Amino acid sequence: MKTIKYAVAAIVLSTLSFGAFAAQEVTATNPQHGEKIGVVSASGAYTLSELESELASKADAAGAKSFKITSASGYNMLSGTAVIYN
Repeated sequence: MKTIKYAVAAIVLSTLSFGAFAAQEVTATNPQHGEKIGVVSASGAYTLSELESELASKADAAGAKSFKITSASGYNMLSGTAVIYN
């Protein structure tokens, strides 16, 4: 049941537009990114979209123009990391 829940969440997240964030997520269809300037992490999120939002906020605060989520894990509370690019 949890697998289905996470699969549906991943599909929904992959179809959303992330234009509301200043730092844009790097995807397979948008491989253009600048120089790597660091890594950000977030924890305590209840949903994948909440985790993504937290990572985007931290990337924006660090002055990044784009970011790529490299990990996400957890059961009740999610945590994850993202590489940020200038």
